[in-house]
Amino acid sequence: MTRKQKNVLTRIIMAAVLMAALHFVPVAGLPRFALYLIPYLVIGWDILRKAVLGIAHGEIFDENFLMAVATVGAMLLGIYNECNGREGEFTEGVAVMLFYQIGELFQSVAVGKSRKNISALMDIRPDYANIEGEEGRLEQVDPDDVEVGAVIVVQPGEKIPIDGIVTEGSSTLNTAALTGESRPREVEAGSEVISGCVNLTGLLKIRTTKEFGESTVSKILDLVENSSMKKARAENFITKFARYYTPAVCGAALILAVVPSVAGLLAGQPAAWEVWVIRALTFLVISCPCALVISIPLSFFGGIGGASSCGILIKGSNYLEILARTKYVVFDKTGTLTKGVFQVTEIHADESWRKSLAAREDQYMEKAESLLLEYAAYAESYSNHPISRSLKEAYGGEIDRSRVTDVEEIGGHGVTALVNGVKVAAGNARLMNKLGLCRETADAEGTIVYLAIEGAYAGYILISDVVKEKSGEAIAALKALGVRQTIMLTGDSRNTAERVAAQLGLDQVKSELLPADKVEAVEALLAEKSDKEKLAFVGDGINDAPVLSRADIGVAMGALGSDAAIEAADIVLMDDDPMKLALAMRISGKCLRVVYENIVFALAVKAACLILGALGIANMWLAIFADVGVMVIAVLNAIRCLKVKAA
Repeated sequence: MTRKQKNVLTRIIMAAVLMAALHFVPVAGLPRFALYLIPYLVIGWDILRKAVLGIAHGEIFDENFLMAVATVGAMLLGIYNECNGREGEFTEGVAVMLFYQIGELFQSVAVGKSRKNISALMDIRPDYANIEGEEGRLEQVDPDDVEVGAVIVVQPGEKIPIDGIVTEGSSTLNTAALTGESRPREVEAGSEVISGCVNLTGLLKIRTTKEFGESTVSKILDLVENSSMKKARAENFITKFARYYTPAVCGAALILAVVPSVAGLLAGQPAAWEVWVIRALTFLVISCPCALVISIPLSFFGGIGGASSCGILIKGSNYLEILARTKYVVFDKTGTLTKGVFQVTEIHADESWRKSLAAREDQYMEKAESLLLEYAAYAESYSNHPISRSLKEAYGGEIDRSRVTDVEEIGGHGVTALVNGVKVAAGNARLMNKLGLCRETADAEGTIVYLAIEGAYAGYILISDVVKEKSGEAIAALKALGVRQTIMLTGDSRNTAERVAAQLGLDQVKSELLPADKVEAVEALLAEKSDKEKLAFVGDGINDAPVLSRADIGVAMGALGSDAAIEAADIVLMDDDPMKLALAMRISGKCLRVVYENIVFALAVKAACLILGALGIANMWLAIFADVGVMVIAVLNAIRCLKVKAA
């Protein structure tokens, strides 16, 4: 517990002990009131102070005002009864404030638990960066003061403060704070590293590639800190409800206190002011909307906190609500459902091109396949696309980029370049069609890179991707959660796309799409569905920003270090596990269930107790249950959102 929570607990215990002890003190009248005023002020001085400040600032109608009016009124009625020879029930006034503070303490502890989950994520914030000074001494500086291109030193056990590239050393990184997974990551010279990871073993020297404010850790922290700004419909409803509800019940309580007594006087009957004032005060205590005002935001806050502990970053409770209503899930293929780890599995040189090589020298004909791979690797040498990387890895040799000139990337088609002065075009079938070249039809499972050299078709290279182990399980889990349609959009060939879709059990697949085509496909799906049903797009966050932004909810998967994902997506899954999407949907569904349970429960109990209070059947003790008891039960129910089961 925090120091503030411990202080509240101490006050609760002191007030309870004093209130119990006063039952055995034989005093009456004003001395009895003075004695009961001690535990009342011990437990309620801060509520009275907040009520006064609220009135002073024009924010009158809140739970502090209701508690203050009801308890002060009860204490004043006690004085009235004591002065008229009857025993004043000061205990009720103290008890209302006591149990209210108990409920507030429950709420504070619950929020603290959720904040603890988020704090574990917030712990990725680095306190300093090490700069190597004169004579090799390390100087600790503020990460904000480190310029792009500077070399920082990260020792074992320290957090990486800024994104960069390792220039010296090798080590193992702990990425659990970002991904929720304990799997370590090996890095060495040349590896890209991101801020927030913990260096476990060796000393690393890192050349920074971004300013601290633009680094991954800053973007993630900003995302989490601002998540409470985007409220769900249920939260907005409660805010508007409380705005009108509280003044309405205050007015109703005033009417209940005055009108029946005045009506009695006009009818020649006793006014019975104390009876109707007690009923009005009871009515006020019952009407306090604490259960809704506290438990609804707490439910969403708990869901966001529980999700963040699993490496799922949700930018606001509104997205948590939308995810629970998602019935259409659209996937990108590469890097989302598949590993994005491409391997060259076949190199096929066209016979006519092989013969043209033979005319130059026999050795070229024998090396046709290796020469084809070399041309492809050099043409793609400036690209970081997974297919390009696989070509370079298959080539294996050192690539001298000075041999490559006039590189032109054609979106959705491929690339053209001059390699040692030789015109090379590498890309898909659309590129060959654009160049007006006839090509053979390669009926193979995988991604096919066609090559044209010096304006003539030269052959193709087959690259195969691997489906993630849990992709099929994730699709099945989504359908079990009520997702109606699962769709895959990809720029890959039709054969490859249909093979992956059949393997995973997807409902629809659309292949050979350009980036603009993906947006159009999502637009068409959005037009088909009903307004109540939501569509989510799941991509790898690197080149899917337009579609992530267009969908009802954009989910970036495997977005560790991807600025595009963190900026464009509404939900960020920090690792490559597709099952995290199903987990996020379970969390959202659970949160919405808890929210609606609390709304129905609180309103039903309060409505019944308000009627009983107005009729004089409910006393102040029942009012305490209707207010504090309902709040405690609702808060305990909301705490369930903190507990996240991985399976």
